[in-house]
Amino acid sequence: METKHIFITAILLSSIPLVLGHSVQKSDKYPLVVSTWPFIDAVRAAWRAVDGGSSAVEAVVEGCSACEELMCDGTVGPGGSPDENGETTIDAMVMDGSTMEVGAVAAMRYVKDGIRAANLVMRHTKHTMLVGEKASEFAISMGLPGPTNLSSPESVEKWSKWKTNGCLPNFRKNVVPQNGCGPYHPKDFLLTAELEEGTCSGGDMLGSLSSISSHVDVKNHDTISMAVIDQMGKIAVGTSTNGATFKIPGRVGDGPIAGSSAYADTEVGACGATGDGDIMMRFLPCYQVVESMRLGMEPELAAKDTISRIARKYPDFVGAIFAVNKEGVHAGACHGWTFQYSVRTSAMKDVEVFTVFP
Repeated sequence: METKHIFITAILLSSIPLVLGHSVQKSDKYPLVVSTWPFIDAVRAAWRAVDGGSSAVEAVVEGCSACEELMCDGTVGPGGSPDENGETTIDAMVMDGSTMEVGAVAAMRYVKDGIRAANLVMRHTKHTMLVGEKASEFAISMGLPGPTNLSSPESVEKWSKWKTNGCLPNFRKNVVPQNGCGPYHPKDFLLTAELEEGTCSGGDMLGSLSSISSHVDVKNHDTISMAVIDQMGKIAVGTSTNGATFKIPGRVGDGPIAGSSAYADTEVGACGATGDGDIMMRFLPCYQVVESMRLGMEPELAAKDTISRIARKYPDFVGAIFAVNKEGVHAGACHGWTFQYSVRTSAMKDVEVFTVFP
C-alpha cells in the first residue's frame, strides 16, 4: 500500500474534529466506516451509502470510488504516480468479510474505476484477480468507461523532471544503467561484458549507484484502505491506489493483495494498511491483525504487534495499519511516520480524524 503527505489542509483542520495522540477508541454501534488517512470526502461517501441501508460491500465501493474520482493526494485514481515509462496504472481490491469473496485488479491500464472493476471481478467471475490490459478489457466489456489515458499534465511533468534528473531515485538495486536511464543490467553482467571488450567504464557507473537512495516516503506512497461495518453487522474492506511513483513497469504492490492492504472477517473484524507495500506484503499484516483479534487480542495490541513484527526485520520501513473489531473498537499503529486515519460512526456528527504516533 502506497502513501503520501499526512498533513490536513487548514480547511479540514477547521471543520473536521481531530483526536491527537489517539491509539484506541470505542464506537457505540455500527454502522461504521474507517479509512486510512484524512480522506474525508471518501469516508462521507461511504457513510451516506451505509447509513442509507447499503451493504458493507456497496459502501466500500462508493467510498473508494469517491477517492478515485477526487484523485486523493494524487496517489489514488488516475492522474498520478507515473511509472518509469510515465504511465499511470491502477491497483484495487474489494473483500466481502461474510463470504470471504475477493475481487481485485492489478497494473490495470486505461480504466480509471479501479474499485468498481475489482467489484466486477468478485461479482461476475470465479477468479480473485485480473491484471494488466486483460483486466482493462474485462472492465470495459462489463460496462466501465474506457479506454482512457490515465496520465495527467501533473503526472507527465513529474515524470519529465525525473527523467531530467537521470531517472533517480528509482526502485532498482544491484544494477547499472547502460545509457543514462537504462536499459539496466546486473552489475556482474555489465562488468564481464566490459572486460571482454577491453573497456573500463564500469567503475564510474558503479560509483553512480551510491547516489541512489530509498524512494519510499510519505510523498510517493499512498493507498486508500477502507473498512465498513453495515447495519446488519457485516464487514467489507476495499482498497485503491495508483501505486508507487516511478515504479518499474509491471510492479504490483500490496494494494490488490487480500491480507496485505486489507482483510475482513465478519466474525472477527477488519484491517487496513498503507506504506511501503513491497515490504509490508511480505508479512500479510492485515491477515495477521485479524487472526490476532480472533485469538483474543484487542485491536490496539493486534495492530502494534503486527507493526513490530515487520520492524524487527526491516527497522527502516515506513508503514501503518488500522484495526477494527466486530464491536466497533478501532485503533492504529505505525512505524517511521505519524499516521492518521478517519472514522465515522452513528455517534459522531461528522468524520473524525485520529492521529497515531510511532
